[in-house]
This record gives sequence, C-alpha cells and structure tokens, in this order.
Amino acid sequence: MSAMPTATDLGKHPVGPVRLEARYDAGLSRWLWLVKWLLAIPHFIVLAFLWVGVLLVTFVAFFAVLITGSYPRLLFDFNVGVLRWSWRVEYYAYGALGTDRYPPFSLGDVPDYPARLEIAYPEHLSRGLVLVKSWLLVLPQLLVAALMSGGYRFNGGLTGLLTFYAGVSLLFTGRYPRGMYDLNIGLHRWVARVMAYGLLLTDVYPPYRLDQGEREPSG
Repeated sequence: MSAMPTATDLGKHPVGPVRLEARYDAGLSRWLWLVKWLLAIPHFIVLAFLWVGVLLVTFVAFFAVLITGSYPRLLFDFNVGVLRWSWRVEYYAYGALGTDRYPPFSLGDVPDYPARLEIAYPEHLSRGLVLVKSWLLVLPQLLVAALMSGGYRFNGGLTGLLTFYAGVSLLFTGRYPRGMYDLNIGLHRWVARVMAYGLLLTDVYPPYRLDQGEREPSG
C-alpha cells in the first residue's frame, strides 16, 4: 500500500511547460505611466503585424502536428517569441505597469529584463488532441481569460482594473501595492498558459489555479 501524501506533498504543484515571471520594482515613476500609451505605440504597431504572423504560423503548425506529431521548431520559436515580446510590452505598459524600463524589440529572451516568458519545447504532441484543443477544450479557459484580461492583448478585465488602480496609487503615493502586483502577475500567468495551449504549443491543459507573485511555483 502506498503511503498517504503529506500536507507538504498536497501543497505542491507539478512544474508546467509555461513559465511567466517578473521582477518587482519598488522605484517606479509617479507620472511616467500616464504617457506609456504613447511611448509603446511603436511596439503596438509591430506586434499587430506579428500577431497576424502568429495566426498564420499556428495554421501551418496545426497540419504539421496532425501529420507528424511534432511542432516545427522554427515555427514554435516564432510564436513563443511573439508571446514573450507581448508580455514585455504588457508588463511595461497597461497590462501591469511593472517597470519603467523600455522593452526591447526582440523575439528572443532578454535575461536581464524584468519580465520573462519561456515555454518548453515539446518533442511530441498528440495528433488527435490537436483537432479539438484550440476550439473546444480551451473554451472554458478562454472564458476565464476573457474575464481576467478582456482577451489576451486588450488590457481589459481584472488586469486592466488592477493596472488602473496601480497607476492611481503610483501617482498619489509613489508606490505599487505589493498585493495588487502579485495578483496581477498571477492573472497574466494564467492567461499565458491558456494562450500557449490554444496556440497548440503544449498538450498540458492549463490548471485552474492562480499562482500569484513574481516566480512560478517550483513544484
């Protein structure tokens, strides 16, 4: 008979393929957030074209997975790169207002930037699962993601409200309330997992679990 799991075991979570992390900055400008909509316009323009590319790449990847059971690495890296770039812009601008450091124009990982996203490359993906992941299985999670963020890249929902209140707090007190920050990052982490699943980047279904704070749970 196997031993019963301890309370510590029950509190642990398996490490997932999607890792969204951030670094809390206690020294944010009181006023810079008021003009970030203007400063981030070049990124918004580039990302609009890149997300068209994501849709096209995902269409091609669908057939590649269906036929071969694998996601072509170059296509995978492109889609992950766009998600990573988008997260940096969200973190800088009105998804989180988490940093005043201007995001780089890059699909690659920038280790010293305070917002990072990584998705483990799957050596094999289910050929059958790919037929239902992005339109059926992900639907309940998409509804949750819409509530959280108004859709992945629209700065609405709960994340939009939290970011607005964070901006007001910065303006009047010069600080970003830590509890509000941790909750906001947790919401973005949930949405990132949903997007990775919906874009066929993983077969691991997103957990209905809010992991708050700067770092992913380590297990």
